Amino acid sequence: MKRTIIKIDEEKCNGCGSCVSGCHEGALQLIDGKARMVSELFCDGLGACIGECPVGAIELEEREAEPYNEMAVMERISPKGEKTVLAHLRHLKDHGEMEYFKQGVQYIRERNLPFDLTDLRNEVHSENHGGHAGSGCPGSRMVDLRESKSAVEGTETKRASSELRQWPIQLHLLSPMAGYFKNADVLLASDCSAFAMGSFHSEMLKGKTLAIACPKLDSNKESYVEKLKIMFDEAKINTLTIVMMEVPCCGGLLQMAKMAQQMASRKVPVKAVYLSIQGEIISEDWV
Repeated sequence: MKRTIIKIDEEKCNGCGSCVSGCHEGALQLIDGKARMVSELFCDGLGACIGECPVGAIELEEREAEPYNEMAVMERISPKGEKTVLAHLRHLKDHGEMEYFKQGVQYIRERNLPFDLTDLRNEVHSENHGGHAGSGCPGSRMVDLRESKSAVEGTETKRASSELRQWPIQLHLLSPMAGYFKNADVLLASDCSAFAMGSFHSEMLKGKTLAIACPKLDSNKESYVEKLKIMFDEAKINTLTIVMMEVPCCGGLLQMAKMAQQMASRKVPVKAVYLSIQGEIISEDWV
């Protein structure tokens, strides 16, 4: 499969850090006076950072990419030094990707690399015992809510409880290889559907991992097709349910899913749900 990802020319980079603030996923950091990619997993390929670079040190590169492999990533970034490797591991930790984090630590141990993991171990220990979560942009930092959700199940509240299992939810900001997508039932919903359907959480979202998108207003929808394909083939999702409004433009979500189906090697059941503008279910069919 092909994937678009940014490429940094470190000779041109002047270390201004403008691109770091332009990366909504926090995949870029300023290390040793240079912009460094610390997480290919969370690079969405949108290129927002390119417009922030005043010296043209960043470009988009489309290349054949194998499924995400943490050991291979560690192999590539280890020569850049301890600060880059630790920033990468901390980014995985802050985004809740502890499986990949453990693989990275294993890589360091197996090769006896002279990297000091003391602070990272202390952070993990603190968070596992009730401490605060790590740093990162609050709006895009990945959070797996499934564990906290199970802890409050059965408690009675006056208002309906949320069934949201993760953050973020906008498809551009989501990594299709995030842990909460693996073997999951996924709900791809139009931006408007949750506002129209009063029982959206209990009837549609419960037990599912969520992604939202607008096929009319969102840009770079080609990346949506690629992300869905990755969910089918690599995250190995169980099912995909698409919730759309009755307005014609919403059908674009289903078209993108069908394109991903055609490109994917795995066959994943897809259900199309159409809602009226009053939030009533008009049709609900496997396609």
